[in-house]
Amino acid sequence: MHYLNSSDIRSSVDRRAFLTALAALGGAGVLRGLPSFAADQVGPDAKLLKSIREKGVNFLKTTQSDDGSWTSATQPGITAMSCFGLVSAGVKVDDPTLQKGLKHLLGYLQKDGGIYHPETNHKNYETSLTLLALSGANSDGRYTAQIKGGEKFLRVLQWDETESVDKSHPNFGGGGYGKSQRPDLSNTSFLLDALKAAGVKSDDPAMKNALIFVSRCQNLESEFNTTEFAAKVNDGGFYYTPAAGGASMAGKNADGGLRSYASMTYAGLKSMLYAGLTKDDKRVKAALDWLRKFYSVEQNPGLDQQGLYYYYHTFAKSLTTLEADLFEDAKGEKHDWRKELTDALAKRQKDNGSWVNAADRWMEGDPNLTTAYALMALKYCDPK
Repeated sequence: MHYLNSSDIRSSVDRRAFLTALAALGGAGVLRGLPSFAADQVGPDAKLLKSIREKGVNFLKTTQSDDGSWTSATQPGITAMSCFGLVSAGVKVDDPTLQKGLKHLLGYLQKDGGIYHPETNHKNYETSLTLLALSGANSDGRYTAQIKGGEKFLRVLQWDETESVDKSHPNFGGGGYGKSQRPDLSNTSFLLDALKAAGVKSDDPAMKNALIFVSRCQNLESEFNTTEFAAKVNDGGFYYTPAAGGASMAGKNADGGLRSYASMTYAGLKSMLYAGLTKDDKRVKAALDWLRKFYSVEQNPGLDQQGLYYYYHTFAKSLTTLEADLFEDAKGEKHDWRKELTDALAKRQKDNGSWVNAADRWMEGDPNLTTAYALMALKYCDPK
């Protein structure tokens, strides 16, 4: 794989500036005999990116309820996503819409430090997403206390010895929905996003414990994964959970193997990188091999259009974490993924500025949720 790093970009900008200055000083003759340099910029057209972001922001500003929520006053997860989407698009912390949304979320602050509806089964999900929104709006430190309280709560919620499970148990290290009584990779990924946003380092015990669970969600038999599912597919991709009998949203093979799909594979890759694994680790290599085979901005490979906007956000955040400006697929084609993703989202945006998924699984038929996901993805698409 070819990775274009920041020094490559800076040097190409410096060369162009140098050549421009020479031309201004001495005319074209000064340049005669010097090598020519192509523009090395990667990423989308800046005007297009700005335009679709603004349209998405304006849409969310028109759909906020009087109480500060989006979609549901009793499901703070969607409101947290909407707030984080606005922050991701560059909306200032004192913007009235954003402040109204954050105030609504803080109305769910609990004594244990979590931020969730008191009757919810989604304590991890709601708290993690709210911490992302608060962290994004915390440039002046106004939400530091709430972020630290939420971080402490998530640590308690994570499956570990405090739930009477040791490191050999398939639940160990993960986060999940309370109603399911077992962790899953999606919740674990959001938990790690929130911890990282709160400043937790890769060598922290919570990160290392999560890595144990994440490794067991990968279709890769190794010393890190000896579950009953490890060798049945063995393609390096990831699935939803190995716990409680195992589950993949892409279904099972006849032998019980859990099929890999792209949104979970990007989530798994990102989570492993957060926990300190490098590109040389066998788990990272196997995940990248799978993703090279199934690179796409038109579908969520393994699930087609289902979960597409969740996929877009996870795709963009993972490739940013990987520091990949160009992503080379299995056929050797190098993809300017920021440009390709921005163009795909521009094509799918509605006239009113929203995005919506006709494959309405996991609530992606809700334009508030999908617009938030799109803005969260576009956060990582600035030209380089």
